[in-house]
Amino acid sequence: MRAVPAVPETTAAWVVERPAPIASAPLRYVRRALSEPGPEELLLRVRACGVCRTDLHLAEGDLTPRKARCTPGHEVVGEVAAAGSAVQDFRVGDRVGAAWLAGTCGRCRYCRTRRENLCPDSRYTGWDIHGGFADHLVVDARFAYRLPEGWPDEDAAPLLCAGIIGYRALQRADLPPGGRLGIYGFGASAHLTAQLAMARGAEVHVVTRSPEAQRLALELGAASAGAGAPPRALDAAILFAPAGSLVPTALEALDRGGTLAIAGIHLTTIPSLDYARHLFQDRTVRSVTANTREDGRAFLAEAARRRPSVRITPYPMRRADEALTDLAAGRITGVAVLVT
Repeated sequence: MRAVPAVPETTAAWVVERPAPIASAPLRYVRRALSEPGPEELLLRVRACGVCRTDLHLAEGDLTPRKARCTPGHEVVGEVAAAGSAVQDFRVGDRVGAAWLAGTCGRCRYCRTRRENLCPDSRYTGWDIHGGFADHLVVDARFAYRLPEGWPDEDAAPLLCAGIIGYRALQRADLPPGGRLGIYGFGASAHLTAQLAMARGAEVHVVTRSPEAQRLALELGAASAGAGAPPRALDAAILFAPAGSLVPTALEALDRGGTLAIAGIHLTTIPSLDYARHLFQDRTVRSVTANTREDGRAFLAEAARRRPSVRITPYPMRRADEALTDLAAGRITGVAVLVT
């Protein structure tokens, strides 16, 4: 083992004690044991961690827990505090990003064909391993990212899920050059994805009930923003809101040959679809299942060039439960970020 600073035995962290509605306080702030990094791992001292709706789904039990008393958080900006003996790309003191995809088998047919997001043995930060709602976490160095220079920690954190997943959803939506894109829901990922699409030349129409989100969308350059149907037929759409009831609505707004990408890991029940109104004329529905590391690297490189505006609401790490409560209540415009 390479000489490294001493690893603390414990860390302050939030854990999901028992999944339940966020109003019933399912999270606890505790000290938990901290393991020494293995040969391929990094110990990170957390500097900032974005708050994702997936963290809320985990806390409330919409996603079945995979690890007892797991620490949420998968948009982590950290500083390398220790590195395993086999780590070549990072050293102590480097600023590193840790994202949702935490590990894959590397051997299955999906991994071998550049579709590692579909690996049956994939693992996820804040679901299978402890995440970034903590002072420290241990991550696989092979799944960590170098971050663009010049970004403050709190602005860089949302890029690691909201940005990456939005990037993949935009790719899956198959938007033609200069096309019209509909975005349903306008939270953390959507406000970054809209800017990416507009920078590529798209005309963006946002559908959201929130007046604050509507104002933000227009401020960022959206062609329209409102609670009703877009004013023009769409070439593609992305559903960010976890509401299955919006699937028929979004499909009906598509022009011939349009594609709807559903970006969330959780979605409520989709109502019955009418073939002629919703699917006929080559309309397509696609889900988005995590991301690949290739997606992550490509998005971070594009973000470094385009510099999207990141609208954050900062919270101290000790108020992570409050951040999730505000997210559930729709009181956050943009993205909440925990800072240490």
